[in-house]
Amino acid sequence: MYRYDNYKDSGVEWLGEVPSHWEVKKIKYIATIFNGATPTSTTPIYWDGDIIWITPKDINNIKYLTTSERKLTKQGYQNCGSHFVPKGSVIITCRAPIGKVAIANTELCTNQGCKSLSFKKNINNIFIYYYLMINTEYLNSLGSGTTFMELSSFALGNMEIHIPPFSEQTAIAKYLDNKTAKIDHAIELEQQQIELLKERKQIVIQNAVTRGLDPHISFKDSGVEWLGEVPEHWEIKKLKFVTKINQKTLSEDTNGNLEIEYIDIGSISFENGVEKTEHFLFKNAPSRARRLADIGDTVISTVRTYLKAIAMVKDEYQHCVFSTGFAIVKPNKDLHSKYFELYAKSDAFTEQVSISSKGMSYPAINSTDLSNLWVAIPPFEEQTAIAQYLDEQTTKIDRAIGIKLAQIDKLKEYKTVLINEVVTGKRRVLN
Repeated sequence: MYRYDNYKDSGVEWLGEVPSHWEVKKIKYIATIFNGATPTSTTPIYWDGDIIWITPKDINNIKYLTTSERKLTKQGYQNCGSHFVPKGSVIITCRAPIGKVAIANTELCTNQGCKSLSFKKNINNIFIYYYLMINTEYLNSLGSGTTFMELSSFALGNMEIHIPPFSEQTAIAKYLDNKTAKIDHAIELEQQQIELLKERKQIVIQNAVTRGLDPHISFKDSGVEWLGEVPEHWEIKKLKFVTKINQKTLSEDTNGNLEIEYIDIGSISFENGVEKTEHFLFKNAPSRARRLADIGDTVISTVRTYLKAIAMVKDEYQHCVFSTGFAIVKPNKDLHSKYFELYAKSDAFTEQVSISSKGMSYPAINSTDLSNLWVAIPPFEEQTAIAQYLDEQTTKIDRAIGIKLAQIDKLKEYKTVLINEVVTGKRRVLN
């Protein structure tokens, strides 16, 4: 790739120089801006039709829009004030959040959280798509509002774009389509390898906590479907006989000015454990901020159980307050805390939780049903050996996953830099 022969000052600090033959045009002079709208949600005949109705939620790392999560009927479209926009229009989110972009791959309409740009002649829509994609920060700076930030049609229409001749726009669009497709494919391959590593991690854990480390020992039927056969000398007990559940709770008359660090269901991930905490005064905290835990306890999500929000409480979180959406499980003296955390994350346990959960949209399990789930228990020394072995093996796998994630970040960064340099004229694409 080469630089252009001549450049000029763009007059925009963050943009710097642009090719001298590129023109500055406001969006309102090169495109028609369409607003979206929403029909009333209380009128059933307006919904579940076949008219594609895009909301910001539908624009999520996708280039071409072909469908939407929700659709309108003809009556819904006619009674909401939205507009059909033609295939090829660039759709941009103007609130919650500002600046996500996609291209309409068919005729569609949007809600008020999106604006649509239908371009006039000599404007390549894919070039504009890439241009707007790398200008999210600038688009956000154009937003205004007190309750929430919103990008108005006036602000969007007056946004200036430096545009090359149509033949160059087309060459740039074609070049970036080709290059970004290759980068996206590389990212997809890395993500596939991460999923394989995660599967490998689960297999290693499952095998160790259900079959042990000695391949030459005899096995017996556990009597539990999700456990299958276990080593002959292991015990199978219900959780309530080897742990205590939800022993400590903050009382309702706790000082309202007590400062707490709160951990909700969404704050714990299956892969990483506790990822964040929230700071509150007790009086301002969610009403579900009540559970207390000690070091070595395992917290298990009992609502939205499909999330598998499971983690052992470490030193830095022993003073936190947990949501009542967790069960706080304290192993007794015969159950190794690290072994139990790993067992709780195995398919042998999570499948039992899933089967015992009730509800479709928000599956949940109560503490009584949780306490009646089964645990495979080796002798304590063997639990310790399994925990140490799994710590070594999962650390290796986690390290490999970390390397893959770093490679994905580099690929994404390269993609952003490449798009930025090409659509702003820092690098020339030959026709």
